[in-house]
Amino acid sequence: LIPITTEQLQRGTDVSDGARLDVCTRGFWTPLDRAFTDIRVLHPQAQSNANTSLFQMYRRHENEKKSKYNDRVLQVEKATFTPLVFSTTGGMGNEASRFLKHLAVKLSNKSGQSYSDTV
Repeated sequence: LIPITTEQLQRGTDVSDGARLDVCTRGFWTPLDRAFTDIRVLHPQAQSNANTSLFQMYRRHENEKKSKYNDRVLQVEKATFTPLVFSTTGGMGNEASRFLKHLAVKLSNKSGQSYSDTV
């Protein structure tokens, strides 16, 4: 990520010079714009997730990633940020689901296959 200079970012944002995200693409959501993603895998049966629904687990991890990176990506990078949260049991959060559906649309258009065959 680009180093922080004079930007005033929300509390909790990672402002370290060594901050990085997992993936950067160009033209994913809109032509020519950059889109950053960061991936997290959670284990639903972990003790730290006891008494928590899957929806709450996904939402919590998505929100943690957003609070850490979203403001910096929007303000400094002038790009979009999508946290991709998956579970070890095969599920995914809402943001990851939306991302993968959009990716499937792009792949089906490029390959000429139907969306259902691509998914």
